[in-house]
Amino acid sequence: MSNPVISGDGIFSHVFIGAADVQKSAAFYDAALGALGIKNLGPFGNGWVLFGREKPAFIIARPGNGEAPSSNGVTIGFAAATPAEVDAFHAAGLAAGGTDEGQPGARGHLPGAYAAYLRDPAGNKVCSYTFV
Repeated sequence: MSNPVISGDGIFSHVFIGAADVQKSAAFYDAALGALGIKNLGPFGNGWVLFGREKPAFIIARPGNGEAPSSNGVTIGFAAATPAEVDAFHAAGLAAGGTDEGQPGARGHLPGAYAAYLRDPAGNKVCSYTFV
């Protein structure tokens, strides 16, 4: 399999979401994704902020059409290695301006699932999952 240009999972090249206030959203993702070992890889182009482990896979920016961001019905899930990472993701995200969308804990719909859900400052729904 060849190495994808942006991500290494072979399905998605990247995920791009809108931010009403890029600085506020970047601070949220610095905290929440930092708890999962995902780094802010810096700015790119005209106001984009790139996140990833070794290469960018998650991008936030103002929507290209200038309209308000909207992602109703979309959830982006980030993998965690342990329940403690899920807990840290949730706590860090709340402390950085996110809102609770589902406390950390077991999820009965998937065997062994442990997850937490947040809304970022732009209202995007994100979660972190691990399986124990």
